[in-house]
Amino acid sequence: MNDERLVGGLTIRRLTGSDLKRHIGALAELRIVVFRDFPYLYDGHVDYESNYLQTYVNSRDSVLIAAFDGERIVGASTGLPLEHETDNIVAPFKRFGFDIGSVFYFGESVLLRHYRGRGIGVAFFEERESWARTLGRFSFASFCGVIRPANHPRRPDDFVPLDSFWRRRGYHPVDGMEAVFRWRDLDESDQSDKRMRFWMRSLNNNV
Repeated sequence: MNDERLVGGLTIRRLTGSDLKRHIGALAELRIVVFRDFPYLYDGHVDYESNYLQTYVNSRDSVLIAAFDGERIVGASTGLPLEHETDNIVAPFKRFGFDIGSVFYFGESVLLRHYRGRGIGVAFFEERESWARTLGRFSFASFCGVIRPANHPRRPDDFVPLDSFWRRRGYHPVDGMEAVFRWRDLDESDQSDKRMRFWMRSLNNNV
Protein backbone atom coordinates (compact mmCIF):
# COMPACT_ATOMS: atom_id res chain seq x y z
CA MET A 1 0.00 0.00 0.00
CA ASN A 2 1.37 3.39 -1.00
CA ASP A 3 -1.23 6.02 -0.10
CA GLU A 4 -4.74 6.25 1.28
CA ARG A 5 -7.42 8.83 2.03
CA LEU A 6 -11.06 8.91 3.11
CA VAL A 7 -13.70 9.80 0.51
CA GLY A 8 -17.45 9.47 1.02
CA GLY A 9 -16.98 7.19 4.00
CA LEU A 10 -14.71 4.81 2.09
CA THR A 11 -10.96 4.38 2.30
CA ILE A 12 -9.29 4.99 -1.06
CA ARG A 13 -5.94 3.21 -1.37
CA ARG A 14 -3.37 3.42 -4.15
CA LEU A 15 -1.91 -0.06 -4.67
CA THR A 16 1.08 -1.07 -6.75
CA GLY A 17 3.43 -4.05 -7.03
CA SER A 18 2.69 -6.93 -4.66
CA ASP A 19 -0.21 -5.02 -3.07
CA LEU A 20 -1.89 -4.76 -6.47
CA LYS A 21 -1.28 -8.43 -7.21
CA ARG A 22 -2.86 -9.52 -3.94
CA HIS A 23 -6.17 -7.83 -4.85
CA ILE A 24 -6.51 -8.97 -8.47
CA GLY A 25 -9.12 -11.59 -7.52
CA ALA A 26 -11.33 -8.98 -5.87
CA LEU A 27 -11.02 -6.73 -8.94
CA ALA A 28 -12.03 -9.62 -11.21
CA GLU A 29 -15.17 -10.25 -9.15
CA LEU A 30 -16.08 -6.55 -9.18
CA ARG A 31 -15.71 -6.35 -12.95
CA ILE A 32 -18.06 -9.28 -13.42
CA VAL A 33 -20.73 -7.76 -11.16
CA VAL A 34 -20.59 -4.16 -12.36
CA PHE A 35 -20.12 -4.84 -16.07
CA ARG A 36 -23.28 -6.95 -16.20
CA ASP A 37 -25.19 -3.66 -16.15
CA PHE A 38 -25.85 -1.51 -19.22
CA PRO A 39 -23.98 -0.31 -21.23
CA TYR A 40 -21.52 -3.24 -21.07
CA LEU A 41 -23.94 -6.15 -20.46
CA TYR A 42 -20.85 -8.30 -20.01
CA ASP A 43 -21.24 -12.01 -19.29
CA GLY A 44 -17.93 -12.47 -17.49
CA HIS A 45 -16.12 -15.34 -15.78
CA VAL A 46 -13.53 -15.25 -13.00
CA ASP A 47 -10.94 -17.40 -14.77
CA TYR A 48 -10.94 -15.20 -17.87
CA GLU A 49 -10.87 -12.04 -15.77
CA SER A 50 -7.95 -13.17 -13.64
CA ASN A 51 -5.97 -14.03 -16.78
CA TYR A 52 -6.85 -10.71 -18.47
CA LEU A 53 -5.80 -8.74 -15.39
CA GLN A 54 -2.32 -10.28 -15.42
CA THR A 55 -1.45 -7.39 -17.74
CA TYR A 56 -1.49 -5.15 -14.67
CA VAL A 57 0.46 -7.63 -12.57
CA ASN A 58 3.17 -7.79 -15.23
CA SER A 59 3.49 -4.01 -15.69
CA ARG A 60 5.98 -2.45 -13.26
CA ASP A 61 4.26 0.94 -13.31
CA SER A 62 0.62 -0.18 -13.16
CA VAL A 63 -1.69 1.04 -10.40
CA LEU A 64 -4.87 -0.15 -8.73
CA ILE A 65 -6.99 2.43 -6.92
CA ALA A 66 -9.24 0.52 -4.52
CA ALA A 67 -12.20 1.72 -2.45
CA PHE A 68 -12.56 -0.17 0.83
CA ASP A 69 -15.57 -0.43 3.11
CA GLY A 70 -13.75 -1.79 6.11
CA GLU A 71 -11.64 -4.63 4.70
CA ARG A 72 -13.91 -5.24 1.70
CA ILE A 73 -13.11 -3.79 -1.73
CA VAL A 74 -16.32 -2.28 -3.12
CA GLY A 75 -14.83 -0.33 -6.01
CA ALA A 76 -11.64 -0.18 -8.05
CA SER A 77 -9.95 1.45 -11.02
CA THR A 78 -6.73 0.66 -12.84
CA GLY A 79 -4.08 2.26 -15.01
CA LEU A 80 -0.79 1.40 -16.68
CA PRO A 81 1.58 2.72 -19.36
CA LEU A 82 -0.08 2.38 -22.77
CA GLU A 83 3.00 0.57 -24.08
CA HIS A 84 2.14 -2.35 -21.78
CA GLU A 85 -1.42 -2.68 -23.07
CA THR A 86 -2.73 -5.19 -25.62
CA ASP A 87 -2.26 -4.62 -29.35
CA ASN A 88 -5.91 -3.78 -30.07
CA ILE A 89 -5.69 -0.87 -27.62
CA VAL A 90 -2.27 0.38 -28.71
CA ALA A 91 -2.95 0.21 -32.47
CA PRO A 92 -5.42 3.16 -32.67
CA PHE A 93 -2.89 5.45 -30.95
CA LYS A 94 -0.26 4.46 -33.49
CA ARG A 95 -2.67 5.13 -36.36
CA PHE A 96 -3.37 8.60 -34.99
CA GLY A 97 0.31 9.38 -34.61
CA PHE A 98 0.61 9.49 -30.82
CA ASP A 99 3.87 8.78 -29.05
CA ILE A 100 2.93 5.53 -27.28
CA GLY A 101 5.42 6.20 -24.50
CA SER A 102 3.72 9.47 -23.59
CA VAL A 103 0.28 8.01 -22.78
CA PHE A 104 -0.89 6.54 -19.48
CA TYR A 105 -3.91 4.32 -20.09
CA PHE A 106 -6.84 3.86 -17.72
CA GLY A 107 -8.63 0.52 -17.54
CA GLU A 108 -11.91 0.01 -15.76
CA SER A 109 -13.59 2.03 -13.03
CA VAL A 110 -16.07 -0.19 -11.21
CA LEU A 111 -18.07 0.60 -8.09
CA LEU A 112 -20.95 -1.29 -6.51
CA ARG A 113 -24.25 0.55 -6.96
CA HIS A 114 -24.86 1.17 -3.25
CA TYR A 115 -21.68 3.27 -2.99
CA ARG A 116 -22.22 5.57 -5.96
CA GLY A 117 -22.83 9.30 -5.65
CA ARG A 118 -20.18 9.82 -2.96
CA GLY A 119 -17.37 11.24 -5.07
CA ILE A 120 -15.56 7.92 -5.47
CA GLY A 121 -15.48 8.17 -9.28
CA VAL A 122 -13.76 11.56 -9.07
CA ALA A 123 -11.23 10.12 -6.62
CA PHE A 124 -10.49 7.25 -9.02
CA PHE A 125 -9.56 9.74 -11.73
CA GLU A 126 -7.60 11.99 -9.40
CA GLU A 127 -5.54 9.14 -7.99
CA ARG A 128 -4.70 7.61 -11.38
CA GLU A 129 -3.76 11.00 -12.82
CA SER A 130 -1.61 11.71 -9.75
CA TRP A 131 0.18 8.37 -10.17
CA ALA A 132 0.82 9.02 -13.86
CA ARG A 133 2.28 12.44 -13.06
CA THR A 134 4.43 10.92 -10.32
CA LEU A 135 6.01 8.59 -12.89
CA GLY A 136 7.15 11.73 -14.69
CA ARG A 137 7.12 10.65 -18.33
CA PHE A 138 3.49 10.88 -19.45
CA SER A 139 1.83 13.79 -21.24
CA PHE A 140 -1.62 12.27 -21.72
CA ALA A 141 -4.17 10.10 -19.95
CA SER A 142 -6.66 8.08 -21.95
CA PHE A 143 -9.39 5.48 -21.65
CA CYS A 144 -12.16 4.09 -23.85
CA GLY A 145 -15.89 3.54 -23.42
CA VAL A 146 -18.33 1.31 -25.24
CA ILE A 147 -20.59 2.80 -27.90
CA ARG A 148 -24.23 1.69 -27.63
CA PRO A 149 -27.15 2.99 -29.72
CA ALA A 150 -29.62 5.28 -27.96
CA ASN A 151 -32.43 2.86 -28.81
CA HIS A 152 -30.69 -0.25 -27.47
CA PRO A 153 -33.41 -2.63 -26.20
CA ARG A 154 -31.69 -3.13 -22.85
CA ARG A 155 -31.00 0.53 -22.16
CA PRO A 156 -32.70 1.43 -18.83
CA ASP A 157 -35.07 4.40 -18.83
CA ASP A 158 -33.01 6.06 -16.10
CA PHE A 159 -29.61 5.46 -17.73
CA VAL A 160 -27.35 8.53 -17.71
CA PRO A 161 -24.23 8.35 -19.93
CA LEU A 162 -20.95 9.31 -18.29
CA ASP A 163 -19.93 11.68 -21.09
CA SER A 164 -20.67 14.84 -19.06
CA PHE A 165 -18.78 13.49 -16.04
CA TRP A 166 -15.76 12.67 -18.20
CA ARG A 167 -15.82 16.11 -19.82
CA ARG A 168 -15.87 17.76 -16.38
CA ARG A 169 -12.73 15.80 -15.61
CA GLY A 170 -11.08 17.36 -18.67
CA TYR A 171 -11.46 14.42 -21.09
CA HIS A 172 -12.70 14.67 -24.65
CA PRO A 173 -13.37 12.02 -27.29
CA VAL A 174 -10.82 11.77 -30.07
CA ASP A 175 -12.83 12.08 -33.27
CA GLY A 176 -12.79 8.79 -35.20
CA MET A 177 -10.41 7.04 -32.80
CA GLU A 178 -11.96 3.69 -31.93
CA ALA A 179 -11.07 0.09 -31.19
CA VAL A 180 -13.01 -3.15 -31.41
CA PHE A 181 -13.34 -5.42 -28.39
CA ARG A 182 -15.06 -8.79 -28.29
CA TRP A 183 -17.19 -10.15 -25.47
CA ARG A 184 -20.50 -11.93 -24.97
CA ASP A 185 -23.48 -9.84 -23.96
CA LEU A 186 -25.92 -11.33 -21.47
CA ASP A 187 -28.41 -12.15 -24.21
CA GLU A 188 -25.87 -13.49 -26.72
CA SER A 189 -24.86 -17.08 -27.36
CA ASP A 190 -21.36 -16.10 -28.51
CA GLN A 191 -18.95 -13.18 -28.49
CA SER A 192 -19.54 -10.24 -30.83
CA ASP A 193 -17.65 -7.09 -31.79
CA LYS A 194 -18.16 -3.97 -29.65
CA ARG A 195 -17.00 -0.51 -30.75
CA MET A 196 -15.06 1.45 -28.14
CA ARG A 197 -14.38 5.20 -28.35
CA PHE A 198 -11.18 6.71 -26.92
CA TRP A 199 -11.16 9.75 -24.63
CA MET A 200 -8.03 11.76 -23.74
CA ARG A 201 -6.76 14.69 -21.71
CA SER A 202 -3.44 16.40 -21.16
CA LEU A 203 -1.67 15.66 -17.89
CA ASN A 204 0.23 18.93 -18.12
CA ASN A 205 -2.67 20.95 -16.72
CA ASN A 206 -5.27 20.50 -13.99
CA VAL A 207 -9.05 20.60 -14.42
